[in-house]
Amino acid sequence: MGTQELYPPDRLIAAQRATAAAGLDALLLTPGSDLRYLTGYDAHAGERLTCLVLPAGGEPTLIVPTLERPAAEASPAPATGVRIVDHADGTDPYPLVVAALDGPPAAIGLADRMWAEQVLALRAALPTAAQRLAGEVLRELRIRKSPAEVAALAEAGAAIDEVHLRMGEWLRPGRTEAEVATDIAAAIRAAGHVSVDFVIVAAGPNGASPHHGTSDRPIGAGEPVVVDIGGTMPSGYRSDCTRTYVSGGPAPAEFLDYYAVLRDAQRAAVAAVRPGISGAAADAAAREPIAAAGYGPAFLHRTGHGIGLDGHEEPYLVAGNDRPLEPGMAFSIEPGIYLAGRHGARIEDIVVCTTDGVQRLNTTPTELIAL
Repeated sequence: MGTQELYPPDRLIAAQRATAAAGLDALLLTPGSDLRYLTGYDAHAGERLTCLVLPAGGEPTLIVPTLERPAAEASPAPATGVRIVDHADGTDPYPLVVAALDGPPAAIGLADRMWAEQVLALRAALPTAAQRLAGEVLRELRIRKSPAEVAALAEAGAAIDEVHLRMGEWLRPGRTEAEVATDIAAAIRAAGHVSVDFVIVAAGPNGASPHHGTSDRPIGAGEPVVVDIGGTMPSGYRSDCTRTYVSGGPAPAEFLDYYAVLRDAQRAAVAAVRPGISGAAADAAAREPIAAAGYGPAFLHRTGHGIGLDGHEEPYLVAGNDRPLEPGMAFSIEPGIYLAGRHGARIEDIVVCTTDGVQRLNTTPTELIAL
């Protein structure tokens, strides 16, 4: 999979057309996933301004600090057709933004996560321009993944599956959550990721906190352990997968009962995915069997989130989201049951909506894993 496939030049053209259709004169994108989506450039976020100026018509310009110009030129950005302009330390870069625009804009779209100091500087440099979010335009382009993006997500899914398959090397009673997490982080990199985005190792009562992280608490024999891990691949696309383990003895009977409910609910939600079903309906497919078994209040979060160049992006599988799923949308299916003070469980796969159903990008078993 080459960078031309993953970051094709026609994305910039599509973004320009969408910018014009949205009533915006330009998008201004600082470092982040939107900039990388359009140019392939994984820019450093810092106090020196990096900004893609994408007018609705005309030549795109990538403004970079002089000391980062070599990195920009070595990225896929030049092949997408952008012109690179640099600014030296001590000079004001914002006039370069103004110069890259075809006259004073009436409305501009700013990167959704642009730093506030840059938002305010652009307001001062372009005082007559209404500021809106670039996400209004780019969300619709990014929400459906191309075949190359699906392949990148599948590569990420296979890499994180490798780590879960090695869990028996590290997870055992007496070791702390943090010790296990250190080994997992090294394995995430060894499996091909360039960075570790998160490692959750949540044993016993900590498993009842969905975003626990890790602690110095030793893992007890027979305690359920929720392991939720993910990272970023060289492509820029991300992994995210959760499995629940038991090591060193039998799990509590109560836990075994609700884990079986959770496993069936997760499988039902995966099977429900197809074009036309709404995000809310996919959420309900996971939630209804859990509620029917009496654990409804213990399912604390939405069923899923989109994934791509961001770990969390559109679409979201949650009550109230009536947008139909479409081929190419990629997202997690991750119901959980959490009993405060006792234990918890979560099962998470990344899946892609296909033309006639669903493709799982995580393929390890979803049964309870005894080590």
